Amino acid sequence: MRRTGIFAAALVLAVAVGCNKGNETTKADGSTVGTAGRAENAISSGDRDFVRDVAAMNIAEVDLARLATERGAGADVKEYAQMMLNDHPAAGDKLKAFAAQRGIEVPITADDKARDDREKLAAKTGIEFDREFADKMVDSHQAFVDKLASRIDRDTITKTTIEKDNAPDAKVKATAVMPEKSDDANTFALNQWAAETYPVAYAHLEAAKALRDGVKKRATN
Repeated sequence: MRRTGIFAAALVLAVAVGCNKGNETTKADGSTVGTAGRAENAISSGDRDFVRDVAAMNIAEVDLARLATERGAGADVKEYAQMMLNDHPAAGDKLKAFAAQRGIEVPITADDKARDDREKLAAKTGIEFDREFADKMVDSHQAFVDKLASRIDRDTITKTTIEKDNAPDAKVKATAVMPEKSDDANTFALNQWAAETYPVAYAHLEAAKALRDGVKKRATN
């Protein structure tokens, strides 16, 4: 299946923190302080919330994907679920590494809402399961795309060109998005990650919509 793996190639969070080395001092906790006197690797509350939210979304999607590989009735559902399992765990690991280096606590298990959603999905079988799973994939990926867009220069967001070979497969052909500018090194690094990830996340959203359409057609036959 031709596709661009979500996050796996895009999650390159090379944060260059610690500019102006000649004017820095080192704190006891290992962080550096520049001439302005603030820790250069300090993480804002907004950045912490962003990392936590993305990590939670990742966990929820992986849990549903695992369930779909076991319970999915259609081959298209199982294929889409496997795509999620191939792409998301590596992305989650890289995000957790970024967070650990900067003292950001991230969730390691699904929250109450995600667990409740999984239980409700697990209670369904056959075409009803497939339909519910497809709907949830559209909703979750739309939320993720919206989250990424909050860190992108919206003037540079153009319609992403997608080539679809089959329902669960979508490949990004072209895009033009730029990160929102920021003087904070960590914030800008996350913004860059968001801009790099956006086209692939959008492709997965389009694939989820195609999957939903395919499931609906099966349900009417």
